[in-house]
Amino acid sequence: MDVQEKIRAQVTGNPVVLYMKGTPQFPQCGFSSVAVQILKACGARDLVTIDVLSDPEIREGIKSYANWPTIPQLYINGEFVGGADIMREMYQNGELQKLLPQAA
Repeated sequence: MDVQEKIRAQVTGNPVVLYMKGTPQFPQCGFSSVAVQILKACGARDLVTIDVLSDPEIREGIKSYANWPTIPQLYINGEFVGGADIMREMYQNGELQKLLPQAA
């Protein structure tokens, strides 16, 4: 299985997937920390996090998967949502809270 197939399986096989640097307990960058805090504030359930620092192939592959150069990256129901700035904006205007309960 190549890295793009592996990523596709991860994002389509789980309702909510966050590619981040570090773990929710120990984020390794400020943007990843913000992303986790936003998802917690939304009450996200079934959240799967993938630490890109532990898998260099995923770290590079995820950037081309969504054609998005930065990490973190959030996927809900197989769809790319965005990075930390987009998540913050969607949280502030209530859009993210509406998307997450539908993730199942």
